[in-house]
Amino acid sequence: MKEKMTVKEVREWLETAEGGEELFCALKADSRAGVKKLIASWERRREKAEKMRSSHLGKEAFDAGFRSDPLDRVAGVDEAGRGPLAGPVVTAAVILPPHAPTLVGLDDSKALTRSERERLAELIRETAVAWSVHVQPAAEIDRLNIYQATKRSMEEAVRALDVRPESVIADAMNLDAGIPCSSVVKADAKSLAVAAASVLAKTERDRYMDRLHERHPVYNFKRNAGYPTPEHLRALEQHGPCPEHRTSFAPVAGCAAQTVGIRS
Repeated sequence: MKEKMTVKEVREWLETAEGGEELFCALKADSRAGVKKLIASWERRREKAEKMRSSHLGKEAFDAGFRSDPLDRVAGVDEAGRGPLAGPVVTAAVILPPHAPTLVGLDDSKALTRSERERLAELIRETAVAWSVHVQPAAEIDRLNIYQATKRSMEEAVRALDVRPESVIADAMNLDAGIPCSSVVKADAKSLAVAAASVLAKTERDRYMDRLHERHPVYNFKRNAGYPTPEHLRALEQHGPCPEHRTSFAPVAGCAAQTVGIRS
């Protein structure tokens, strides 16, 4: 081995970091600024990866606590879209195997970027024992109220699973799906199965709102996903609600009373 590696060689070596602890210690002691920067970056990545792995194991352990038997299947259930003024609420139910190492990094959908959610959604569908998604339209939200519409949608998602779970973990919702259900506050940050459901629900709803944007571009649903941003509220005032606005929500109801709205 040469007495001292070039900075380029250090960068290439750190891609695998194979070659022994002695070499790594020597590189940490290297006084060159370029090498110090590379080592610091590598250590940050390693620390982040270790935190993700630890979090992943914690989520798997949390789900294991809902199994009476190691082979019991636990379904995680979550929703996306309770707060927007337009579009559906989307729910998902996911049963994961007891160990899913390919899903390291899976978290509550709100903690992930859209590209991360899309990548993980594909992995979830490939890894899951069973999964389902249910779309509850705005008309049902108006008919039932948002809480009941979300609850019924979650129950439908559980019933649609190809495999019947022994227990269900729902994010802050008591479900009546004929299966023992635990309502857990912030379950999407504690349970791997609920985090998986969160990602599937969010990615499906985002795609729905992208399609809705093509039909009603004046509201810019592709950007705001139906949430009451200043831009969305201005469009409501100017154009009135479209058929997929939730007329039971106060800002929409107020605008609907002042305008005929768009019915195309």
